[in-house]
Amino acid sequence: MLSRSSCNCHKSKACSAPLIATERKILVPSSTIAAEAVRPAAITLAAAEQCSRFQAIVDVLGRTVLPDFRRTHAMTRNVSPPRTRPCAPNRRDFLCCAAAGAAVLAGGAPAVLHAAETPPAAGRPEKYPLRLGLASYSLRKFSLAQAIAMTRRVDLKYLCLKSFHLPLDATPEQIAAAVRQVKDAGLELYAGGVISLGKPEDVQQAFSYAAAAGMKMIVASPAVAMLPLVEENVKKHNIAVAIHNHGPGDKVYPTPESVMEKIKQLDRRIGLCIDVGHTLRIGADPVADARRFADRLLDLHIKDVTAADPKGRELEVGRGVINITALLKTLIEIRFAGVVSFEYEKDPDDPLPGLAESVGYVRGVMAALMAAK
Repeated sequence: MLSRSSCNCHKSKACSAPLIATERKILVPSSTIAAEAVRPAAITLAAAEQCSRFQAIVDVLGRTVLPDFRRTHAMTRNVSPPRTRPCAPNRRDFLCCAAAGAAVLAGGAPAVLHAAETPPAAGRPEKYPLRLGLASYSLRKFSLAQAIAMTRRVDLKYLCLKSFHLPLDATPEQIAAAVRQVKDAGLELYAGGVISLGKPEDVQQAFSYAAAAGMKMIVASPAVAMLPLVEENVKKHNIAVAIHNHGPGDKVYPTPESVMEKIKQLDRRIGLCIDVGHTLRIGADPVADARRFADRLLDLHIKDVTAADPKGRELEVGRGVINITALLKTLIEIRFAGVVSFEYEKDPDDPLPGLAESVGYVRGVMAALMAAK
């Protein structure tokens, strides 16, 4: 039976759920899918159903909370638990109560969340309303072969390659070989970037590179003076350009709004790559901006940050202050057709555990949102 000390629900005066025994119990594994996943424990349906924090989650996400961590949580490691927030469900509450929510939906039938092996093949048919991918900058300390293997490990399909993995000055033969590696792994090379476009030769090189690789998009940071040339090449090659905002340190494109101000009169294939972390760090609202600029939103970098100010640091998705549920719900509502691309900047020497946790968290929230419809 779950002890009171291992569930924040029972630190709240609003939750007086007794921890009583029942035969209908859900086993929560000791995998380190999140730091607050405690020792193997059984949580009772009676306790969870009476838990005020569980009810808060149900109120937000509907009648089911079913995180789809099965594919990814075997890879994660122990990390420090996040701080709790009063009057809002934290990750421990979410994970504990998610299991109970799944059982409630199943009529109380026993269910076990267990570790899974590495997916046998990436590129499975999408069962989620949003396409999930990876910005390979997340794996910048690794080779292309390693990056491909790690992308498959977390069961992502869409890949945006950074120059670490496919140099901008690569020969046509090198580009063809890299593209073949990606395709043979069952992945789709949908974009390249982020690419700085400061000079005319940068623009020409980037479009030649993208065209040779069969990329449909360039994620870029162009100098304002280069925008007319960028537009010319967009029309010539039919390759979209998603301009990435970089937050407080970016004097040209700090926010999605600052991008839109400069491109609103340009070809509509020139749009935004909203970086939700940088957007929040500069004081803008990434959820509101995703809805506001939906018709020009081409790509999105998903991450989380510790604070909504310039000092905010990147961390695993779901552990920070970004409202991930509201973000995903908005993207579904606006019928976002681009890729939600994980850009995991923390732990460059060992990114896989945090990346796996982030992917599992997002898939879990999406599963809950879908089931709540």
